[in-house]
Formats: sequence, C-alpha cells, structure tokens
Amino acid sequence: MTQSGKSRSTVSIPDDIESAQAKLVYLYISMWPAATPGDICTALALNKGTVLSIAGTLRDRGYLERRDGGYELA
Repeated sequence: MTQSGKSRSTVSIPDDIESAQAKLVYLYISMWPAATPGDICTALALNKGTVLSIAGTLRDRGYLERRDGGYELA
C-alpha cells in the first residue's frame, strides 16, 4: 500500500475518555470539524441518543463546542 502524499494528522485522545464509542466520536469530530449529530450517527453507526449523550459528556468536560448545529473540538 502506498501513501497518496497526504499528510497524516496526529490526534491525542484525552486519557479520561474511556469509552470506545466516546473515543470514536472524539476522533471523528477531530477529523471532520462541524460534524452534525446526524453525520456522526451515519458514519459511526450509532443511534442519535448515544451520540447526543456522548457529545454532552464531552462538552461538559470541555472537549467539544457546539457551533452552527455541529460539533468542534474545543
């Protein structure tokens, strides 16, 4: 497999995010800023309640911000 010349970004997931689903949501948002809950649901095959719960927890911990209907890393 060859690299396409695109640079890879490195994302550090905070140590206190323990849930695998929460880590995936955090990683997804780091790669797709302004992702909406619907985007996240579709991409990660999670239900909306799960995504909203995880996003709420990540916001409470100061990792996410809600902007224009989507989420971005704080």
